[in-house]
Amino acid sequence: MKKIIPLLLLLLGVVYVASTLRPPAAPSGTPDTVAFGRLPVLVGGRIKPVDTVARATLLQFQGRQTVRLTDGTKLTPSRWIADVLLDDRKANAYQVFEIVHPDLLALLKLTEDDGAGKKRFSYTQMVPGLEELERQAALAQPIEAQRRTPFQRAVIALRDNIGLYVRLQASFTPPELDDPLTALRTLQDTLPVSIAAVRLRQQNQPHNEAAATRLMDLASRFDFMAQNAYLIPIPPDDTETDDTAWRKAGAVLLDTFQTGAIEAHAFSYAGLAYAWRGQKAEEFNTIVKLLRAETAKRFADQLVKVDAETRFKAAAPFYTGMYIFVAALLLALFSWLLWPEVLGRSALYLLGLGFVLMTVGIGMRMWLEGRPPVTNLYSSALFVAWGSVGLCLILEKIHPRGLASAAGGIIGFSGLIIAHHLSLSGDTLEMMRAVLDSNFWLATHVVIITIGYSATYLAGFLAALYILRGLLTRSLDHDTAIALERMVYGILCFATLFSLVGTILGGIWADQSWGRFWGWDPKENGALIIVIWNALILHVRWGKLCGMRGLMALAVFGNIVTSWSWFGTNLLGVGLHSYGFTDRGFWALVFFAAFNLLLIALAALPFLKGLWQSSELSPARSQT
Repeated sequence: MKKIIPLLLLLLGVVYVASTLRPPAAPSGTPDTVAFGRLPVLVGGRIKPVDTVARATLLQFQGRQTVRLTDGTKLTPSRWIADVLLDDRKANAYQVFEIVHPDLLALLKLTEDDGAGKKRFSYTQMVPGLEELERQAALAQPIEAQRRTPFQRAVIALRDNIGLYVRLQASFTPPELDDPLTALRTLQDTLPVSIAAVRLRQQNQPHNEAAATRLMDLASRFDFMAQNAYLIPIPPDDTETDDTAWRKAGAVLLDTFQTGAIEAHAFSYAGLAYAWRGQKAEEFNTIVKLLRAETAKRFADQLVKVDAETRFKAAAPFYTGMYIFVAALLLALFSWLLWPEVLGRSALYLLGLGFVLMTVGIGMRMWLEGRPPVTNLYSSALFVAWGSVGLCLILEKIHPRGLASAAGGIIGFSGLIIAHHLSLSGDTLEMMRAVLDSNFWLATHVVIITIGYSATYLAGFLAALYILRGLLTRSLDHDTAIALERMVYGILCFATLFSLVGTILGGIWADQSWGRFWGWDPKENGALIIVIWNALILHVRWGKLCGMRGLMALAVFGNIVTSWSWFGTNLLGVGLHSYGFTDRGFWALVFFAAFNLLLIALAALPFLKGLWQSSELSPARSQT
C-alpha cells in the first residue's frame, strides 16, 4: 500500500491533466466558433489566433476568460469575440467591463446593483457617461502614472479598455451597420454612379443625393476602420510572405474607390457577419474554412503555431498546475502528522507532475515566441516558480521529510497566481522591446539571474516553514531542524553563485547596449543587494555569529530583498531597466514584505518544542 497509494494519486493527477487536453468542439449544426477562434490575425507584430486575442482581452477587461450572461449562459472567449467582431450591437449588451471604484460608478451614473456580480457592466450601460469619462481621462493623462490617484488610474484603465473594445469592433466589418454584406454588394454594383454623385454634389450640381450620402457614409466608416482597427486580418496578395505586409480591412475597403472592386477577404468577412447574425452554420463554417485555406497558401508554417497556440491556451496548463501544487502542498503538510512515508511520497509525485506540466508549458511558450524562457515579467514569474520547484524536487529526494515538497507546493502555486495577475495587462507572448532583443543575453543573463531569484526565494520559504512549524506545532524535532538548516545553507550557496554570475553578465550586456558596465540603476542596485545579502548570510553562518533561528530569520528577509529587486524597482518608473511593466503590485508587495517581517519577529518567540525553548543550536552543533 505504501507504493500503491502514491501511484494511484499520481494517476488521478495525470487523468485530471489529460482531461484538460481534450480539444474543444462546437455542437453540430451551429457555427463553429472553435474554428473561428483559430483564424490568424496580425496583432502587435505577431501572427496569433483570434482566440488568443479574445482571452487576453477578457482578462484585461474583467480578470477572467469566460462571459456569463444574465440567464446563466457561459460564452467561450471565441464565442464572445465572434459577437464583438461580427455583431457589434449584440456584443454591446454583454457585461464584461469590471468597475469597482465607487466614484467611477457615480461618474457613469451606475450603481453596483446595475452590474453582473455588482462589478461588471456593458458598453451600452456606459454610453451615457462616456463623454464625461473621456473628459476625466484627459485631465488625468498628463499626470505621471505614479502620482495618479486610485480614481484617476481607474478612469484611465476603463478609458483604455473601452478604446480597445471599439477598435476590436472596427477590425472585420464596418461598425454599426445592419447588414455589412448587402452594403458592400450595393457599393460595388453602384460605385461609378455613387462616385459621380459625390463629385456633382461637391460642384453644387444636380445629383443623386441618396447615392452620394451612402457613399460618403461608407467612406467615413472605412476610414475609421483603417485608422483604428486593432486586428489586421487580411494577408498580403500573391507570393508575399512578410508579416508586415498584412493589411487592415478598412485600408483594403478604401482601395475599392481606386480599383472599383471589393477585395475578396473583405467580402468574406462581411459574409461571415451575415452568416453569424443569421446563425447560418453551414455558410459560416464554409467561409471560415476558405479563409484558412487561403491563408495557408503562404503562411502554412505560421498556421501550425496558430493552431498550437489555440490548443495551448484552451488547455491552460498553468491554471491546472495551481490545483496540482495545492494538492502537493496539502499532502506534504498532512505527512508531518500521519503516514509520513505514504503522504510524503504522494506529495513528491504530484510536485513532480506539476513540474512537468510547467516545463511543457514554458517549453511551448519558448517555441511559440522563438525566444528563451524569460522575456517579460509574466514569464519571469513562471520561471522563478519552475526553478524553485525543480530545486525542491532535488532537496526532497535528498531529505525525504515533506519539507521541500511543502515549499515547492507553496512557491509553485504562488508563482502561478502572480503570473495570472500579471496576465491581466494583455497578451503575455508579446514582441520584444528593442533593448531586450537579444536571444543570447536573454538565455544567459536573464535566465541565470532568474534562477538566482528562484533559489533565494526557496531558501526564504524553507526558513519560513522552519519558523512556522516550530512556533505552531510540536513536530520540529532535532533531525527535522538540522535537515532544514542544511537545505537553507545549500540553497543559499547556489543562490549566491547564480545571482553573482547573473549580475556580472548583466553588466556586460549593459556595456554592449548602453556603453557602460554599471550605472547604479535601481534594477542594478537590486541585483547587487541580493548578492550582498546572500553573501552576508553565508558569512554570518561561517563566522558562527548567530544560531539556527537567526540564520532562518536572515533567510526570510531575503524574500523581501528579492521581491524588491524583481518587482519593486519597476514601481519606481525610473532608470533604464524600468520598462513600464506594471504598477499593479504595489500593495501586494507591501503585504508580502509585512508578512515576512512578521515572520522574522515571530522567530524571536519561544517555540513549542522544549529543545528550542532552552537553547539554540548553533551552526557548529547542527552539523554534529
